[in-house]
Amino acid sequence: MTKIDASALELTERVVSINRVSKTVKGGRISKFSALVVVGDGNGTIGFGLGKSGEVPDAIRKGIEAAKKNLIKVSLKGTTIPHEIIGKYGAGVVLMKPAAEGTGVIAGGPVRAVMETAGIHNIRTKTLRSNNPCNVVRATFDGLSKLRTLEEVAAVRGKTNKEILG
Repeated sequence: MTKIDASALELTERVVSINRVSKTVKGGRISKFSALVVVGDGNGTIGFGLGKSGEVPDAIRKGIEAAKKNLIKVSLKGTTIPHEIIGKYGAGVVLMKPAAEGTGVIAGGPVRAVMETAGIHNIRTKTLRSNNPCNVVRATFDGLSKLRTLEEVAAVRGKTNKEILG
């Protein structure tokens, strides 16, 4: 998992969810908004952020700024992922499987937003256990950050691609 500088990239933003949250204080309730935002360049670089504010546009802007601070580079194999993986975060579990060309993105709401901003066009996913958007997005990022290509595995083991494939 490598950190990336956001200033040189042309990033697209996608709002995954907006939630109204309230806090009870002595004088009554205080309402605010939280926005979960995913940013990506469509070429394997993605990030997510959570912004909170009294107004929705401010919450989205803060979420975008937070997302640009934690960008990661995902290992891709063409328009899909190199291998099957399960991402976990809290109660959120996301199963991701590579798919053949022309399959499309088979994914639920939060996972679909992450895949489309990352530039993954052919993938099959299933969200297991929790359907909380924040935990599902974090679980998706966990799985995507663990992906490794054949070349990366070969370099770590000090072997050639043919030796690993058998």
